[in-house]
Amino acid sequence: MGRATITDIARRAGVSTATVDRVLNDRAGVAAANRHRVMQAARDLGYLPVEGMVTLPSRPVHLEFFIPMVQNGFMGELVNGIRRFAATVPLVASCNIRALDGFGPESLLPALETVALRTSGIGLVAADHPRSREAIRRVCEAGVRVVTIASDVPDSGRSAYVGVDNTVAGRTAALLMGRMASGAGGAVGLFMGSRAYDGHQGREAGFRAVLERDFPALSLLPPIETGERSDRTRVAMTQLLRGTPDLAGVYCIGAGRTGIVAALEEIRPVRRPIVIMHDITDRTHAWLADGVIDVVIDQNVQLVGEQTVIRLLGAIATTAPHLLLKNIEPRIILRENIPQS
Repeated sequence: MGRATITDIARRAGVSTATVDRVLNDRAGVAAANRHRVMQAARDLGYLPVEGMVTLPSRPVHLEFFIPMVQNGFMGELVNGIRRFAATVPLVASCNIRALDGFGPESLLPALETVALRTSGIGLVAADHPRSREAIRRVCEAGVRVVTIASDVPDSGRSAYVGVDNTVAGRTAALLMGRMASGAGGAVGLFMGSRAYDGHQGREAGFRAVLERDFPALSLLPPIETGERSDRTRVAMTQLLRGTPDLAGVYCIGAGRTGIVAALEEIRPVRRPIVIMHDITDRTHAWLADGVIDVVIDQNVQLVGEQTVIRLLGAIATTAPHLLLKNIEPRIILRENIPQS
């Protein structure tokens, strides 16, 4: 059966197609009872997105998204996913993507000051910083719903977090690293963007806990913070390869991944370390296929984009301060099961 049409909705709701069109496009001139019938019929027929028991708004709403456009392929694909999905949802009156130049409060706070008055919901990627938490809390208290994406900002008043449980993702990476690299033993390097990023904290903690508990033959080196910059990562990876002859593995928690690959291709160590990264992008797809890296822990950027829009709509529709929904399950991607784009 194909997707429901406006005619199907009109027949089920017992109204005209013109009334359905006015409701779905938030035009005036429709009685509240008829508006409710149309929206209920649209939900029942699968015309509108649903997520478990999420209630959706009765009329289209305006959404804004604040995404740091740093050296990170995931962010670009996230923006594309949000924009594509929002364009298919009648309840999204507008979808404004706002590019930030960083994850910290110095980028987020000025942007939050310019939120349009008509905006009902905001999706954002941000570092967990006291100033950011306070700014988000003020926005929420003003009646705008906020959803955090990929990395949470706890205790900020946000309605939901969309993404994987990052501690679980880190533990998964450690188990794979241990099984693949512990045979000969050695050191493991860890690259992260910043500990100010809640998601990176979780991944580091999960990785460290499992590696230290279950794989004593592997020693975790001090984490290297790169600020998500590939040039810094390349310098640090080059030093690691030249100064650590027993380097058994490398875990890259965030962005800056190009620097790791560039250093590997330049030095070409006799014993290439096992390399584990996060998120399938065009580059990590190619690196897996070519055998340059070994594992990608993926959070399915398309699903993250879709769920961000759905959960924002659900947050706007409910009076509850928080949505109690499951996190996205991380996927283990190897060379032999790379998803088709």
